[in-house]
Amino acid sequence: MRRRRSRIRVLAAVLVPAALIGVAVIAAPRWAGGDDLPAAAAAPESPDTGRSPLPDSTSSSPAAKPKAKATVPPPSPSPSATVEPPHIPASGPGTFTVARAGASSGGENAYRVEVEDGTGVEPDEAASEVARILAAPRGWAHGGARSFHQVTKGPAGLVIRIATAATTDHICATGGMNTRGEVNCRVGTDVMVNLKRWQTGSPEFDGPLADYRALIVNHEVGHWLGHGHETCPGKGRPAPAMMQQIYGLKGCVSNAWPYDANGTYLGGPTVP
Repeated sequence: MRRRRSRIRVLAAVLVPAALIGVAVIAAPRWAGGDDLPAAAAAPESPDTGRSPLPDSTSSSPAAKPKAKATVPPPSPSPSATVEPPHIPASGPGTFTVARAGASSGGENAYRVEVEDGTGVEPDEAASEVARILAAPRGWAHGGARSFHQVTKGPAGLVIRIATAATTDHICATGGMNTRGEVNCRVGTDVMVNLKRWQTGSPEFDGPLADYRALIVNHEVGHWLGHGHETCPGKGRPAPAMMQQIYGLKGCVSNAWPYDANGTYLGGPTVP
């Protein structure tokens, strides 16, 4: 009996440490996902800050590295919306395309619209704008007192031609005028509209480009109808459409139309 008890004591002494070893193996830490370091190497959290303290410099285990955060570059600022100025060629081939949209078979004050090739101006769009200007109540139509009819062929007492500066200068020079690559002119039945003025307006004109285009058409058509140049009638008053406003307003304010809203002619003293 004594021998049997001794054997039980020896076996118990052997089995208890083995059981403890088994528990230790089961409880061994695994690799922490994503950190590439054993979890046992991570220092315990500080109870008051919730952050890990600095690693002990005497420890043989490597210090846990903080997980790198992906840096996202800040978005680039959106560029300010800018409107690119139109390309304006200084010269062209001297050939023209006739606008066809909106044309009729003829009538009183028949006119034609032509655009020099290579200018970037669409002839039918230009003709639509010219038609709007000529038919406006404040324009030379004067509320129905006159009518204008666009044609593509046949007799046309007025030909509105949008052309480069070089072509405009060349045609205007045949009438003895020096337009210097800057201004418009009328030679016989031809109204020469400088492309630069059509696309950019005039620094002397305070108003939208559409109004300056109206001034170009109204001024040159006024010449065709027999009106000469006029000047400012008084400080602060509307500049006459027949005034050469590109050379300065002389105290007047910019104006594109020969008549006001009430049908009164906006004239000024005749320039000799």
